[in-house]
Amino acid sequence: MGALKNFYNEKCVPSLKEEFGYSNIMQVPKIKKIVLNMGLGEAVQNPKIIEGAVEELSKIAGQRAVITRAKKSIAGFKLREGVAIGCCVTLREERMFNFLSKLVNIALPRVRDFRGLSPKWFDGRGNYSMGIKEHIIFPEIDYDKIDRVKGFNITIVTSAQTDQEGRSLLKYLGMPFKK
Repeated sequence: MGALKNFYNEKCVPSLKEEFGYSNIMQVPKIKKIVLNMGLGEAVQNPKIIEGAVEELSKIAGQRAVITRAKKSIAGFKLREGVAIGCCVTLREERMFNFLSKLVNIALPRVRDFRGLSPKWFDGRGNYSMGIKEHIIFPEIDYDKIDRVKGFNITIVTSAQTDQEGRSLLKYLGMPFKK
């Protein structure tokens, strides 16, 4: 088992149980999955961008990325139904904890002028979404081999019922929130 999962089971669960007064250990919120999504609008004109994005997102996640396609045609964006416009990865269990550890300990400290993550990016049900502007903050990406700097979204889905429970869970796991 990974170090972060052990830390969650040994330290976070008892702390969260005490903080919120849960009577049963199954009430304690946990992370269900982490979804990485890279939307590439410019792929409509240049379909080759998708291949590089899938490769880079797969390196970051440690799992093969899936190409996402347009659900409907939009004439204003010159978009046709079924055209590849992005890629995504859903991480669970061990890979999820490995990615979260890498994000908190390696990638976020490499962000320029980083002062912490906003605690306002919760959705009202304990799930946290954030955007990464430069994917080159991850150590797997070789700066010399990429064609352009891309951004992507990270959504951390938890079993928490409220934002406060989700915030406490992520704080115990080491997420650097602003004060």
